[in-house]
Amino acid sequence: MQRLKCRVEYDGTAYAGYQVQPNGVTIQEKIEKALTQMHKGLKVKVTASGRTDAGVHAIGQVLHFDTSLNIPASNWKRALSSMLPSDIRIAEVEQVSEDFHARYDAKGKEYRYYVWNSHEANLFRRLYMYHIRKPLDIESMRTACRLVEGEHDFTSFCSPRTDLKGSKVRTIERVTIEQHEAELVFIFKGNGFLYNMVRILVGTILEVGMGDRTPDELTTMLAARDRKSAGKTAPPHGLFLWDVDY
Repeated sequence: MQRLKCRVEYDGTAYAGYQVQPNGVTIQEKIEKALTQMHKGLKVKVTASGRTDAGVHAIGQVLHFDTSLNIPASNWKRALSSMLPSDIRIAEVEQVSEDFHARYDAKGKEYRYYVWNSHEANLFRRLYMYHIRKPLDIESMRTACRLVEGEHDFTSFCSPRTDLKGSKVRTIERVTIEQHEAELVFIFKGNGFLYNMVRILVGTILEVGMGDRTPDELTTMLAARDRKSAGKTAPPHGLFLWDVDY
């Protein structure tokens, strides 16, 4: 028996999220189905670094599973990818120690959120970017980003539908906005993120960019610890799980 660690890329457009659920096709379901076929009907469970919602994409999702198959780690990438649909790809595979855990060993994550800020939509990026027609004040949004860096209680930026019972204190090491003409990339790097946290932060910071809020309101929202005090939740299709640190 060996434990394998995989980096997985996927286009979440057609899926009801990563985690297996009764109503809807998911990324985990497709991967476990492929592994079960490879193991001649023996069910194989995969454990990921975390869940992604319906419509959310990944470049750097990480998962682990145990296998009895005598296949070198170098051959797993091609073998498993060939069993998966074209919108899911195994990018890297390596053998790890038996005590490695994709979720509990993760030290931090990076998410990226893409916005297309132009009056005209981008037809070919519409599934991967949130289209905002109204001009945005980038510098005001960058000021707002700096205010959420550091350790805070992010209750105001967590969906009330979360099943988390513990602390909502998290540390965001860095929040930046890169601009490439009409394309904006929000980059969030931190030790952990709550349910819908990145999407609520993006939605709120975009409201700052549109002039509907001032940057310093982000400080007030954090102190309120109340979801109703923060802005809208940005749609899922602009969000990518970019990297997981171990």
